[in-house]
Amino acid sequence: MKRVFVTVGTTSFDELITCVSAEDSVRIFKSLGYSQLTLQIGRGTVVPEAFSAESFTLDVYRYKDSLQEDLQEADLVISHAGAGSCLETLEKGKPLVVVINEKLMNNHQLELAKQLHQEGHLFYCTCSTLPGLLQSMDLSTLKCYPPGQPEKFSAFLDKVVGLQK
Repeated sequence: MKRVFVTVGTTSFDELITCVSAEDSVRIFKSLGYSQLTLQIGRGTVVPEAFSAESFTLDVYRYKDSLQEDLQEADLVISHAGAGSCLETLEKGKPLVVVINEKLMNNHQLELAKQLHQEGHLFYCTCSTLPGLLQSMDLSTLKCYPPGQPEKFSAFLDKVVGLQK
């Protein structure tokens, strides 16, 4: 069973939840061989109806003490661009698609996603380009993120947010 895990962390990103739970997206997930979609929706107001069918299951929850188990079981993680979510997923060696929240302009999420994409660790997109990316991306091209180097990551973040030259 192949699983997709979608996380928005502690924020609300209704557009992403709406996009990944749309019929078209579910069809794409199925066509790629996924049979389970788990949505962690945070503070969002969009709460898709959970369902279980023969070929596909959709689970929805707001928060858990830890996302470890969901990340561990995922074959693909789709995440908002929060640094914590990105790092946790990459350190588990999971394929990651970061979806940029265009409503949060002038945030540093895009810089972070771009940089990690340039280094070959993840794919990134917006809600409108997610379906196309899902169909065209090749997860085998992603490079493993070197685990257990939080100081490198924080130096990288500092650089991205302009705290150091």
